[in-house]
Amino acid sequence: MELLIVSLASLLAGMMDAIVGGGGLILIPALFATFPGAAPATLFGTNKSAAIWGTAFATLQYSRKVVMPWRALLPAAGAGLLGSLIGAWVVTQVDPALFRKALPVMMAALLMYTLAKKDMGRTHAPRYAGAKQAWVGAAIGLTIGFYDGFFGPGTGSFLVFAYVRLMGYDFLNATASAKLINVATNFSALVLFAIQGHVWWHLALAMAVSNIIGSLIGTRLAMKHGSGFVRQVFIVVVLALICKTAYDTWLR
Repeated sequence: MELLIVSLASLLAGMMDAIVGGGGLILIPALFATFPGAAPATLFGTNKSAAIWGTAFATLQYSRKVVMPWRALLPAAGAGLLGSLIGAWVVTQVDPALFRKALPVMMAALLMYTLAKKDMGRTHAPRYAGAKQAWVGAAIGLTIGFYDGFFGPGTGSFLVFAYVRLMGYDFLNATASAKLINVATNFSALVLFAIQGHVWWHLALAMAVSNIIGSLIGTRLAMKHGSGFVRQVFIVVVLALICKTAYDTWLR
């Protein structure tokens, strides 16, 4: 029964992740509810063991339908990998409790900005090209990769917002680009958890398959309905993140 519950949660998380990110809102609480006595690090590591596969397959699906700027994305992914490793190391040296308190405020500001800019992310008009696009993308990857390694919640949403606001992408292309960077940040986190023995491999396969199925559904929905649909899902996911992080920080 436990395997069925977490596999279903992994499918739904994969679908949400593929559209705009935020799958951890579904899968991580499901893991904690199903295995309340487990070490948190083990549940986070097991979550990553599934999420990385759905994100990788989503990247592949998007690359078949959306023009991916590989020359700019690969440096961004490499920077994201490096940033995540640095963030994971820093969190062993510094308590992220203060950052946790600021996160709901940051997410609320992001949501209000998105709602105020009604046309933001509806048209695809990249602001940069060539080497400049690669450098800006690398800066985004390094910064948000660091955040993912140091803290984590909402990484996919921050990546999408950064590509929409800073790079001039529409929501669909931003989501496609964010997936590749998210694969890199997930990979570094998964390696760290695996080295420390914090992955339940007996659950990983079934959860990974479910996550992939969910990601295939999510990418098809996003590509079928376009940037307007992705923007709406983005707003819902960010609102959910605000509620979740505010509850965890101030009310629990």
